[in-house]
Amino acid sequence: MSFGKCKIYSDGSHYIAIPHIPRKKRPRKPIKEEKIVVKESVDGELEPVKKSPVQKSMFAAESRLTPLTTAEEKKYAEFIDYVNNLDQEPAGKPETERTVTHRELFEEFYEKSKGKRRNERKRIILSQMEPYFQDKETAKMFVDSQFERKRKNMIYRRIRLFRKVNLQEFNYFCTFTYSDEKHTEESFRKKLTNCLSLLSSRKQWKYIGVWERSPEKQRLHFHGIFYIPDGSMPGELIEVNDFNFNTHNRQITRQNTYFNERFGRSDFEEIYNRSFLGQCVAYLVKYLEKTGEKLVYSKGLPQYFVSDILDDDIVCTMGADNQKLLLFDDFKCFDDGTYVGQVSREVIAQMPKEN
Repeated sequence: MSFGKCKIYSDGSHYIAIPHIPRKKRPRKPIKEEKIVVKESVDGELEPVKKSPVQKSMFAAESRLTPLTTAEEKKYAEFIDYVNNLDQEPAGKPETERTVTHRELFEEFYEKSKGKRRNERKRIILSQMEPYFQDKETAKMFVDSQFERKRKNMIYRRIRLFRKVNLQEFNYFCTFTYSDEKHTEESFRKKLTNCLSLLSSRKQWKYIGVWERSPEKQRLHFHGIFYIPDGSMPGELIEVNDFNFNTHNRQITRQNTYFNERFGRSDFEEIYNRSFLGQCVAYLVKYLEKTGEKLVYSKGLPQYFVSDILDDDIVCTMGADNQKLLLFDDFKCFDDGTYVGQVSREVIAQMPKEN
């Protein structure tokens, strides 16, 4: 064997192997972050901690090259009293204090500014974070680093999503919307999550989905791609003559009686080819990037399967420092030296998996 226990994934067109490189695991040292005090009013508004009078008036003391006159001293004393009064809390507005890190505070502002464009969002967060730093430049560097972290995390999420999708089969694109007569928003999210989890463990359903809200009514619903094995569908699929308010046309939708009775409305659209599957995944990615919601995965959706790779099955090396291997489409799969078969959906199902 040329390469043992390679992690293999599909990019949608080809299989790519990552050779196993043994490394010593070192425990990560926890990063100590500076704690800051945040004042919060009863209505939930954050009050920035004001700088001390010494910091605010420092420019006056440092910029003087000649002694102050008596009149100037009097005016300066009045100025100091005025600055001190700025730091006094207004009467009738009770506040509480809590201790958080800069990163935790950033996450709060990031969530509150959801829906804004990137540049506008960064400008808003920077203005809110600035009072908690020594100067604007330090605050800007911190906010830029956090936005870069968010960007990288989004890239990793997309990579993980596509690798999981390309190793699975999906046959339905589903949407679940709740009725006010049956659920509140909280009970809908909880009950549907539990229902799908039970179908995954008992009926071998597989799914990848995301929670999102409608643009106008802001009603919560769940979109997802599903693999539903034959004979495991609860209830019945029925065709309903419906009206689409987006296209303003009549349409025939396929709905499930089981989910309609328990939640409100369901839509089951059959995934008939890989091209339509790609459109469904792109739809999930759009809402993933737009709302920042995390994807919901069922169990049993690995990114990689593990196999030994022969020299004859390698087309070339690729990637950073040529650490990855591009494989032929008909490469042979081995499990600990035992030949399993030529790569196929059935053979991949028998191979060890990793995430």
